Amino acid sequence: MTTYRHCIVQDEGRLRIVTLNRPEVMNALHSEAHQELAQVWDEFAASPDLWVAIVTGAGERAFSAGNDLKVQAAGKRGPTPPSGFAGLTKRYDLDKPVIAAVNGIAMGGGFEIALACDLIIAAENALFALPEPRVGLIAGAGGVHRLPRMIGQKQALGMILTGRRVPAAEGKALGFVNEVVPEGQALNAAKRWAALILECSPLAVRASKQAVYAGLDKPTLEEAIGTIYPAQQRNIDSEDYIEGPKAFAEKRKPAWRNR
Repeated sequence: MTTYRHCIVQDEGRLRIVTLNRPEVMNALHSEAHQELAQVWDEFAASPDLWVAIVTGAGERAFSAGNDLKVQAAGKRGPTPPSGFAGLTKRYDLDKPVIAAVNGIAMGGGFEIALACDLIIAAENALFALPEPRVGLIAGAGGVHRLPRMIGQKQALGMILTGRRVPAAEGKALGFVNEVVPEGQALNAAKRWAALILECSPLAVRASKQAVYAGLDKPTLEEAIGTIYPAQQRNIDSEDYIEGPKAFAEKRKPAWRNR
């Protein structure tokens, strides 16, 4: 396993856990961290043995405070990789599920990392915000686009135009948080969700994720339903497409081969 400077990577069977590891700055990220994380997610995407990932933050205070503004203010801001903030926010072709275990503050780019994930599990002490306008910036790593698609324009603009902080319970009520758990339990809860996903066919899960996101970009519901997406076709052509119904008929757990 490669050793990283700005994150901790742990693989537990089919599950990869990525911990943003700059607790001294509330896991705020800079160019070097983005480049490192891009490599981590490249490895995850390419590995046939890894099916689900969780991203969380080191320490008790923060998931991620987003962009390291002190580095930017010092004129040391470097390039962001093509895959985006944390190597994740522009990774549009990742069909494997990613879960955000938000253990504290998720501000700006930190919130955008969580929004780029497929599920958000939040501890009760989690706080979400897109405060970029307060410092003369815009939530350009996806926040201004993903949030209104998830919770509607008016609720999203209420956060985007004010930069206000939204606690975990309100995030669940608004619809961008899947589950709220006691403080300190976000990672364990995310592992529980990951375990449920891992019971399913990995190819079917990827086909489902791809169909959801690609279908949302279709102009009509009829076109969305009528399209056979690439991952869907791979699933249809796979051994697992036969194994699932066979295991059901034989009253046993399926042995997914991921091919």
